[in-house]
Amino acid sequence: MIELREISKTVTSGTEPLTILHSLTLAIPRGQFVAVVGPSGSGKSTLLGLIAGLDAPTSGSVIIDGVDVTRLDEDALAKLRGEKIGFVFQFFHLIPSLTAFENVAVPMEIARMADAGTRAKALLEEVGLTGRSHHYPSQLSGGEQQRVALARALANDPPIVLADEPTGNLDTATGRHIMELLREIHRARGTTMVLVTHDADVAAAADVRLIFRDGRVVERT
Repeated sequence: MIELREISKTVTSGTEPLTILHSLTLAIPRGQFVAVVGPSGSGKSTLLGLIAGLDAPTSGSVIIDGVDVTRLDEDALAKLRGEKIGFVFQFFHLIPSLTAFENVAVPMEIARMADAGTRAKALLEEVGLTGRSHHYPSQLSGGEQQRVALARALANDPPIVLADEPTGNLDTATGRHIMELLREIHRARGTTMVLVTHDADVAAAADVRLIFRDGRVVERT
């Protein structure tokens, strides 16, 4: 489902090149749940951005469901992300002027899905927010906002879900509930899931754990 072929990422820091991600080759089969673990600055979020096509590698190729995303223009990339990838962020990134229901419905309305309203309602029910659908983000707790963000990530029924520290801004109990939801979504939908975290307990939910340090995979368990 996801294939990385000798990808790397180097940026310029001052006048010197800085390699954030060293050459990496990796295959993630359809339906696998992978946790990417490591300290801040180890290259975890950079990897996720490259998989999502939000950033371009300095070298190598990223293949998503048979398509080399490094060869796509911005329009084609946006189309692929809309169809194939759901993204969950640490800080939720909900639209503050829209209700929970509207935040979930927007991706489907953009895709011109005829049953956007019905599906948004069902997704909010799936994440346990039936009674909060008409509340704005400012009226929701952090855990509730993350559940809205998760429902939104599933809006177009993507085969891939990428989660960047989805519990990092939550207390322990709430973070545990979000992880239970992610595990249930993975089991029920067969979603290919890549989760970035610095928390070993969170990573324990995954099928495979990749340990990153200084832009390299130092261990795979």
